[in-house]
Amino acid sequence: MVLRFLGTGTSVGVPQIGCGCRTCVSKDPRDKRRRSGAYVVAGGKGFLIDTPPEMRLACLEYGISKVDAIVLTHAHMDHVAAFDDVRRFNTINGGAVLPCHALPETIAQMHAIFPYISKAAGDRGLYRPQVEFVGATEPFLIGSAKLSPFRVEHGFPCAGYLIEDSETGGRLGYASDCHDIPDAALDMLKGVDVMVLDCLRKREHATHLSMERALAYAARIGAGRTLFTHMCHDFTHEEWLAMLPQGVEPAYDGLEITL
Repeated sequence: MVLRFLGTGTSVGVPQIGCGCRTCVSKDPRDKRRRSGAYVVAGGKGFLIDTPPEMRLACLEYGISKVDAIVLTHAHMDHVAAFDDVRRFNTINGGAVLPCHALPETIAQMHAIFPYISKAAGDRGLYRPQVEFVGATEPFLIGSAKLSPFRVEHGFPCAGYLIEDSETGGRLGYASDCHDIPDAALDMLKGVDVMVLDCLRKREHATHLSMERALAYAARIGAGRTLFTHMCHDFTHEEWLAMLPQGVEPAYDGLEITL
């Protein structure tokens, strides 16, 4: 199983519009943070975790053209704004309808945001994403990956996922947007090889994890490697590295991990 980060930034991205802080003007490519999303390949099947606004640019940069399914964490626009671009993957797949796994509330919200989503091709030559939504209420399979959804507190219906690869035995946790993680989810995630975890900034936030809270959850999960995502512009990549303990690090756009 391979995961590549398509974006690791917060809802406004980094650099922020009109900001001249040290992170936003940094020349370090790791300080350029698109809105958060990821791409996973397991057992020959590729799937997107969220469709953030810059997804098309990320797919072009990283040579991603194989998408067999979509998995959504929630329907905030920084995670779904590029959903219309899914239609390109319908074309690549010969017009195949793609499954999209999400919480039932997220599915209802997606139909409200994109009322033209359909399982059928558009009329009069119009084209639209051809998607079959599947409620993520129980574990499901994509290729060799088993995805077990769990709910997190984000002030909005939101899910995280435990992803387990039956071929390699790799175990990955993914919770990009949260303020609280239930005990049952923490128990399920305990000892994963890699944990991708929300960490917006050092200061507290009402709907995202601060560094202190994220580190506390990281310690409870005890992953072999913890990667923070959904980071704002408060710190550069190098500053994050200097602050974090061994085994915990900031992710960056384009980072690829193999499990």
